[in-house]
Amino acid sequence: MTLVSEHIESDTRERILVVAERLFRQIGYQKTTVADIAKELRMSPANVYRFFDSKKAIHEGVARTLMGEVEVEALRIVREPGPAKTRLRELMKTINRMNTERYVGDSKLHEMVEIAMQEDWDVCVAHMEMIASTIAEVIGQGAASGEFEAPDLQLAALCATTAMMRFFHPQMIAQCATKPGPTIDQMIDFVIAGLSPRGKLTN
Repeated sequence: MTLVSEHIESDTRERILVVAERLFRQIGYQKTTVADIAKELRMSPANVYRFFDSKKAIHEGVARTLMGEVEVEALRIVREPGPAKTRLRELMKTINRMNTERYVGDSKLHEMVEIAMQEDWDVCVAHMEMIASTIAEVIGQGAASGEFEAPDLQLAALCATTAMMRFFHPQMIAQCATKPGPTIDQMIDFVIAGLSPRGKLTN
């Protein structure tokens, strides 16, 4: 395959995902058909199936794009200079803000996420693993600088991620929005306190 044809194929895949996301937002994932997507693109459903073998594959591609945007921002924060505690707080608040903006305020996209979580798609699992590894990286940097104490880095990251699940998981963000509980800053304070060496609990 030539570079030109590869570019055309990549561009077509991207256009299919852009249109699919728009339709998912407008009419919902369940109601959107591959024929609807093809009609918007002025191509046949068979042509869409050349690039994605099923509606689920299109859905996964849209989810991958949305989750990828969160991952890019998470990695940017990890690579910033400055104290690990400050970056860990920024990282956790950013994940919460972006997931809230993308899924919770948009009922149609929230439906899409619910289906993805129920079916335990590989893309969701990979995203959660990537977020946990990003948190592990910041904790590791904090341990190296003496800000954190984490003899078992992977366990520390798993505990921190689990503690923040109410603020990370789109369904839990929506379900817990009006329920009593700590604020996100209070929960991050708790996580940082648990990671801090004894006698060094400052932010």
